[in-house]
Amino acid sequence: MKKLRRSISIVLLTAGLAAASDVSFYIAPCTDPSTGCEPGDLDLARWALQSWQTASQGAPTEARLHFVETKDESSALFRFVWASPTGGLYGETVPIEVRGKRGAQIYIVNTTRGIADQLLRDTIVYLTCLHESGHALGLSHTDQFPDIMYYFGFGGDIDEYFGRYRRKLSTRDDIRKNSGLSDADRKRLLAQLSGR
Repeated sequence: MKKLRRSISIVLLTAGLAAASDVSFYIAPCTDPSTGCEPGDLDLARWALQSWQTASQGAPTEARLHFVETKDESSALFRFVWASPTGGLYGETVPIEVRGKRGAQIYIVNTTRGIADQLLRDTIVYLTCLHESGHALGLSHTDQFPDIMYYFGFGGDIDEYFGRYRRKLSTRDDIRKNSGLSDADRKRLLAQLSGR
């Protein structure tokens, strides 16, 4: 796979999503060993979308998110792809068009090789899925360290960024109970969905 280029545009999907009852998504199978993907990573991507869906419940009923998984990649608005870590990025979201609608190709770059702590490894993959799917929903970076949409270009302690979430986990299933979204992330999502 070609080295991923950094996308300079933000995918603004929410105007199109607000009118749709279902948002289809596809998660590529974990078949290429060079990506460092593990079979359980598919659940981490699903849980990331579930976190955004739950956060959208404060929006007007017609604007709330409802994600539906499909096995048909060509019809999915959101497409998670496991990418080789040679690019050195955690992830990247690239706008695509799907049958006349705005969609997003979400590349998850696994930089977790050599991490002995499985829950830390899963934390990094999950938070990357959460951050990149936030871009797919139209959210830009912030300079606030507590936010999932925080951009490392502003500085900050990357180890602590992942570590603070890892400390909330005793088992892998705890990821489903800890969204990783800040109050500001939720407010920005609701504002975006409400068109404010």
